[in-house]
Amino acid sequence: MKALDGLKILDFTTLLPGPYATLVLADLGAEVLKVSSPSKKDIVLEYEPFVDGTDLAANEAWLGRNKRNLFLNLKHPDAVEIVKKLIMEYDIVIEQFRPGVMHKLGLGYEDLKACNPALIYCSLTGYGQTGPMAKAAGHDCNYLARSGNLAMAGYQDAGPAPMNIQIADICVGSMNSVVGILAAVNYRHRTGKGQYIDVAMLDGLVPFTAMDGTRFLATGEDCGRESRRLNGGSLYGYYETSDGEYLSVGSLEPKFWSAFCTGIGCPDLIEGTVEPTEFEQVRSRIRTVIKSKTRDQWVTIFKDLDCCVEPVLSLQEALLEDEHIQERKLVVEVEVPCTGGKKVKQLGSPMKLSECPIVYEKGGYPLGYHTQEVMDELGLDYDKLKSNGVFD
Repeated sequence: MKALDGLKILDFTTLLPGPYATLVLADLGAEVLKVSSPSKKDIVLEYEPFVDGTDLAANEAWLGRNKRNLFLNLKHPDAVEIVKKLIMEYDIVIEQFRPGVMHKLGLGYEDLKACNPALIYCSLTGYGQTGPMAKAAGHDCNYLARSGNLAMAGYQDAGPAPMNIQIADICVGSMNSVVGILAAVNYRHRTGKGQYIDVAMLDGLVPFTAMDGTRFLATGEDCGRESRRLNGGSLYGYYETSDGEYLSVGSLEPKFWSAFCTGIGCPDLIEGTVEPTEFEQVRSRIRTVIKSKTRDQWVTIFKDLDCCVEPVLSLQEALLEDEHIQERKLVVEVEVPCTGGKKVKQLGSPMKLSECPIVYEKGGYPLGYHTQEVMDELGLDYDKLKSNGVFD
């Protein structure tokens, strides 16, 4: 038995936030059916590279893992009726259109709730269903910018830097959708009532201002870049080594700071703490010392010192060579359908459940693969529907 056995989710999402949310749920055992349109491009699922010898993108093989999918032209009235049939069984919906789009299609929450009152319906957007920016377009960097987080990130002389980490998409959009859906499932289990869930990526980033945001609300003090303990205003941070690599130094607490100073041969800096009075002078000295050895030499020195110092690893080192990541099974081999049994390496689930561990059944199928299978399950005439353009 899997953790989320019995949950059936109809997925109308694209790009990264929604598909990763349903990947988390599918890996935990929920049955996910993704609805796509062959005429609507998805830049994430069409992004190179492709699984060797196929036209299936590696992203689709990953994000489509443990899911089924079908094509529907949602502008066709017969497609709307098919969705209404599906939600009698797939009674959790997640969609990622701009506000109002699903309503115009006749597939909004109220439309589908009329068919199934127990429906749980999650809308995932950038700015939410209400407010002056509700219908605005956006991407990860835009939500980070408007949330206030980037005003504290980066360097005073250079400003914020682009990040390859999809913080708004995954940390906020995906995970808040998962939490919201599972909370609604628990509520439905207790009351029998479904509900509507409004998840906005901007909303979730506002609490990410965390201690600095709390400080501002309490004092009115706007921190700014390189002004606080964790954003460059202390000796916490990254230091270049002699071979052009980097060390991360997180030695905040006194015992860690003491061990760090001992490791770099500067015990006289212990008393000054990670936030010394002569900050620039001490930081310059530490930079010079750390740049005197290679990254791996420092790794050897700090190996047995408990001081929160770690190397900045490349993807090769982290995903394929790091013993800890291997032990935690964060990279897995999964068979990809329609490739003659080919297995590919994928990012694994971070969930570790003792009684119902994650099972990686199949990688993602080509989009539209299960269309006829689902129509057969519904007792509908696939050939007739196809000829009428329902799947175009």
